[in-house]
Amino acid sequence: MSAMAERLEKMLADGPDSPTLRFGLGNAWLASDAARAATHLEAAVSQDPEYSAAWKLLGRARAALGEAAAAIAAYEQGIAAAERRGDVQAAKEMRVFLKRLRKAADGGA
Repeated sequence: MSAMAERLEKMLADGPDSPTLRFGLGNAWLASDAARAATHLEAAVSQDPEYSAAWKLLGRARAALGEAAAAIAAYEQGIAAAERRGDVQAAKEMRVFLKRLRKAADGGA
């Protein structure tokens, strides 16, 4: 466990929970434990469905786990949230990731 993940896990244990804390945990775990990251990112978007950055990382976590359909769904929801918020850059990035995933799912065609 990284020092950052350890500190954030302690903050979560001590309460209160928040989408920002869950995003931080998801980000901290993403490189070493995509399943754990996905759990925290699911909590973040459950608490704040408009959190486009959390949707983006959730898509990455699901893709890292080989869950293409779940990753696609996360990116689609994230793009919608980003567009509602006017977060143009996040929407653009998720569209690129989504296109790559769909291309891979279609066998690279």
